[in-house]
Amino acid sequence: MNRMAWCHWIVLSLSLMCLLRGFDASAGDADPIYKACVEQCEKSGCVGEKCFQHCKFTSDGKPIDGPWYLQEPLYVQWKQWDCHGDCQYHCMLAREEERKKIGDIPVKYHGKWPFQRVYGIQEPVSVALSALNLAIQFHSWVSFFILIYYKLPLRPNKKTYYEYTGLWHIYAILSMNSWFWSGVFHSRGVELTEKLCYSSAVALLGFSFILAILRAFNVRDEAARVMVAAPVIAFVTTHIMYLNFFKLDYGLNMKVCLSMGVAQLVIWPSWACSTHHPSRWKLWVVVVGAALAVLLEMYDFPPYWGYVDAHALWHAATVPLAYLWWSFVRDDAEFRTSSLLKKVK
Repeated sequence: MNRMAWCHWIVLSLSLMCLLRGFDASAGDADPIYKACVEQCEKSGCVGEKCFQHCKFTSDGKPIDGPWYLQEPLYVQWKQWDCHGDCQYHCMLAREEERKKIGDIPVKYHGKWPFQRVYGIQEPVSVALSALNLAIQFHSWVSFFILIYYKLPLRPNKKTYYEYTGLWHIYAILSMNSWFWSGVFHSRGVELTEKLCYSSAVALLGFSFILAILRAFNVRDEAARVMVAAPVIAFVTTHIMYLNFFKLDYGLNMKVCLSMGVAQLVIWPSWACSTHHPSRWKLWVVVVGAALAVLLEMYDFPPYWGYVDAHALWHAATVPLAYLWWSFVRDDAEFRTSSLLKKVK
């Protein structure tokens, strides 16, 4: 098998791997015992011997009975844990304890596994790893900035020789924004944080798709870049507005994200097969690693010890991949700058 045929086989395999994603139903919230527990808790304010102060207040922090000046503490209102949320959480724990005693496996409730809270944080491990990814993105962006503007030579007009500098700046900002809202959403999953997390992820994925096309096909003309970017930006913007203002359609969003993700997993390896870039091996490691990380999302499993599930491990896998990805970007900047300087001389 020649080199090009081998590359095409790998690209096809990675693409098919990403398409084999299933959807999990939430059996827990349909459980009649769980539903009865939540209903009873909202009336009594207690699950077993555990009672909640939140059930004396409405969801906006106002007292149900008593004078107006009795308000929940601000930190409780900020976390948005109300009576309904606490009842769901503790009924879930109680039901899972019962299921564990009879040998049943954990099930999802309202689309999520039964996690243990830590200081009010729903998924502490995913939050910590989102923060770590955010830190990696920031550190890598700063390193790229220093390399471009202080280590590599600049043009006489003080602009960089590297033609994709501005695009990578935008990519870094969108990446940090996406990981920030990922942390917020895993900390407290309400409708607002969910929409912000999904929207920022779609925006990042859409721009990454544009960047893949521009870099792989070496599009340097501004007019050509606009022609490539405009339809993608229009589509992504429309999709984000649809999710936020019409319907948060999980199935549609999955299809859109998979389409843009698979397209990138085709573009980057195809370019790596045809280029003689000195750091193309880093690109291969990132692409293959990202495709393998999808397996963690495909083979979803309940959280170990109530904290670490497949999605948390996916967050962990993205940390070294992000570091290596930015290493490739810095190498690309050096490679392109060196090539252009040779032409100038």
